[in-house]
Amino acid sequence: MAKLSATERARLPVSAFAYVDAQGHRRLPIHDEAHVRNALARFERVAFESDLAREQARTRLLRAARRYRIVPVGFITGQIQAERRTPASVASLPTGAVTILMTDIEGSTELLHSHGEGYAPLLAEVRRIHRRAVRAAGGHEVDARADEYFACFERPASAVAAALALQRRIAEGVGANRVRVRVRAGIHGGRPTLTEDGYVGLSVHTVARICAVARGGQTLVSERTHDALGGALPEGCRVRSVGIHVLRGIPGEHRLYQVTPGRD
Repeated sequence: MAKLSATERARLPVSAFAYVDAQGHRRLPIHDEAHVRNALARFERVAFESDLAREQARTRLLRAARRYRIVPVGFITGQIQAERRTPASVASLPTGAVTILMTDIEGSTELLHSHGEGYAPLLAEVRRIHRRAVRAAGGHEVDARADEYFACFERPASAVAAALALQRRIAEGVGANRVRVRVRAGIHGGRPTLTEDGYVGLSVHTVARICAVARGGQTLVSERTHDALGGALPEGCRVRSVGIHVLRGIPGEHRLYQVTPGRD
């Protein structure tokens, strides 16, 4: 692909670039198919000024890819890996037996397409709701990447309380326009290994699979978590079995339970 000369770059409108920084420097041209493909390949080499700027550039780039009928499978996979972030102090995370909460947004791609550049602030607000609920329940944020969120708790009841709180708040609508966002959540307990990059282990994979089984607005817990809860349910919570499920890549069959506000 031929490089843009300074003159050619200057002739392009601002909308022809995925990212324009605060100084007006225009980066990642997306005015034709070849440059969109190049921008997808170079995205991770750009030093963005903030997470918001990164999300906005990502949204513009994906819209351009859609316009040229490019399916950016490799780019999306790379984003899932690159957006993993280590918390400020991994040493502050609890070790031993923990309960893990993992969430993601149902239909996030459709939300991105329908809201365009408004998707980044929408996602930022969803994350703020998560963080407030997790902190209020005494939990710890482990990771936030794309539309996924990962937190841990020392008690299963705290994880359930955080999940219910964030689900209630998100159900009210997100942002000034009260956008309908549907978050699905999975909760599972285990003894994951704490490394310098966070938790690893079968329990982490298991909770991700439980989250994937859930529908938007639904919170599912594993049988292990259900049993660990015993009668110590958060106030205003009820639990019911949703049957036996096969979790992709996880041996055996697994009984899952849905937790919802209210009492029987």
